[in-house]
Order: sequence, then structure tokens, then C-alpha cells
Amino acid sequence: MGVWQLLLIASVMLLGLFGVLAPGVPGPWLVWAAMLWWSLHEQTKLAWILLVASTALLLVTQVVVWQLPPRRIRGLGITRRLVTSAGLGALLGFFIVPVIGAIPGFVGGVYLSERLRLGGHGQARASTRRLMRAVGTSVLVELFSCLLIVGAWLGAVIWG
Repeated sequence: MGVWQLLLIASVMLLGLFGVLAPGVPGPWLVWAAMLWWSLHEQTKLAWILLVASTALLLVTQVVVWQLPPRRIRGLGITRRLVTSAGLGALLGFFIVPVIGAIPGFVGGVYLSERLRLGGHGQARASTRRLMRAVGTSVLVELFSCLLIVGAWLGAVIWG
């Protein structure tokens, strides 16, 4: 597989990661489609194992998200800046502390955005808690599963 095709797959996966954070965009399925594309072109045992594992992980993730309380986002003040901060925090945390760093990075990104918007620690903390209760858990579950898939794919491309 050529470098350009790998870059296209990586950009679809990155679009999927940001799609998890944007309402209405099927982020997990973009990540899965990129994995399918890579697996169909590679056709190695590792590629098929990663495709099956990512399919199973995304199906389990969907079941978990459906079991969570419904999202109540009206009136919470979710802005593009907040979504961007949360996503960048999760990506940064993912690379600083591999895999598990995405969770504190996501929450830290939300807190930082709210701190800049509201000005004080107490207000930002309360707003972060309220926001995480409403939408954070389901978004975090989807983002974490997608980051696992992208990390596995990246590991397979680099070391496989």
C-alpha cells in the first residue's frame, strides 16, 4: 500500500475522530470504514484481525451508548470552542499517556474551555460536571473506542 493511500486512510480516521465530537456525524463508522478500506487492500492476517476486532469493539460500544441515559444537551452552552477543546485534550492526552490519557485529556479540555468562558474555577467546575453528566459519558465511550482502533491501526502500520 502506498504512502498516499495510507495518508488518505489516516485522514478519514482523523475525520472520524472529530466526527465523534460533532453531533450528527457518524464518527465511529468513518473510523470503521477506513479500517475496512485498509484491511481490504492489505489482506494480511493482522489486517483481518484488526477489522474483526474493531467491528466487535464498535458494536459493543453502540450497545453501551444505548444503555446510557439519553443526552440532554439543550441549555448547556455547548460551543464549537468547547467541542474543539475537548477533542484536542483527548487527542493530546491519548499521546501523552497512551490510550488511558484520553479520558483526563477530554475532561481537562472541557474544563479549560469552560474556565476561559466563565472566568472562575468554581463556575467552570460546576459547568464541566453538568456537561459531563449530560453528554460526556457517551461521547467519551465512543471517542475512547475510536482512539483504540486508530491506535491499533497506527501500530500495525508502523510495526506490522
